Amino acid sequence: MTPRPVLHHVNLKTTRLQAMIDWYGTVLGMQVVFQDAVAAWLSNDDANHRVALLAFPGFEDDPGKARHTGIHHTAFEFASFGDLMATYERLRAAGITPGACLDHGMTTSLYYSDPDGNRVELQVDNVGDWAASKLHMQTSPEFAANPIGVFFDPDAMLAAHESGIGFDEIHARAIAGEYVPAQTPDLGLPG
Repeated sequence: MTPRPVLHHVNLKTTRLQAMIDWYGTVLGMQVVFQDAVAAWLSNDDANHRVALLAFPGFEDDPGKARHTGIHHTAFEFASFGDLMATYERLRAAGITPGACLDHGMTTSLYYSDPDGNRVELQVDNVGDWAASKLHMQTSPEFAANPIGVFFDPDAMLAAHESGIGFDEIHARAIAGEYVPAQTPDLGLPG
């Protein structure tokens, strides 16, 4: 049997060490476990680190980053839709807004960009258990027809949540296109 390790951390190179520390602290509740002049290790749970940041002299920003291959985004999952919406509201008040919001069918996701332009997805599972979520991806004709999902306006979704509409109904309305934003967001994918 092949051992199955779980993802432990993401390591990012940056030219903006303090701005990145501050952003991940605000967005994900990351705290510095250790920092020196050229690196920092951050965690928001009991692990020794979940995000590592390297800021060695000589690093340069990549003006073509959006067109180059590499990681498109990292994702962090909330335990509940209420937690996701509360985080959206908290970050919006701090001036941090998502560049795109998608109901993928199996997840409801908000995509943010950190100070270096790395995309970070904040999500909640829409199905309720991993086996059912995986089965949805494997067998749903709707997912096969549109694996990206439906864009939504996070303010409209938040208003529905705050009005007392339950998550299952909000999810169904999002998939039906009730919360579509005025403009189609950019997911950083070619054409």
